[in-house]
Amino acid sequence: MLSSLPPREREIVDILYERGASTVTEIGEALADELSGSAIRAMLKRLEAKGFVAREASDRGFLYAPSVPEKAASKSALGQVVRVFFNGSATSAAAALLGMQDEMSGSELDELEKLIAQAREGRAK
Repeated sequence: MLSSLPPREREIVDILYERGASTVTEIGEALADELSGSAIRAMLKRLEAKGFVAREASDRGFLYAPSVPEKAASKSALGQVVRVFFNGSATSAAAALLGMQDEMSGSELDELEKLIAQAREGRAK
C-alpha cells in the first residue's frame, strides 16, 4: 500500500499521519528539505488521485489528511517488512523484536505478553 509510493510522497503521507489534517504551508514546514508550494500541491493532487489523501476546504485553505486509516497502513507496512526482512515469518519478526528487550520497558514487555495471550484466545475460538 504505502510502500508503493515514491519517497517524497511517502514522506508527505507520514507527516499527515503524524500531524493530522494540514495545509500545504504546514506540510512544507514539516518536510526534511525545502520544497515549493506548487510542488507540494502537485504531489498532494497525485496522492489524492491514488486514494491516499483527502482534501477538505477550511477557513485556513484546503486541509489535507490521510484517507487510509493509520492502523490499516501500519498493518500493510509491517506485512511488507515481515515479507522482505523475515522471509514472511511473523515468528522471526517477533523474535527480532524480543531481541530488543534491553530497549523495552517492563510495561512494554507486559503489553506484549498480553497481546500474545489475546492471540491465543482468539485462535481457540
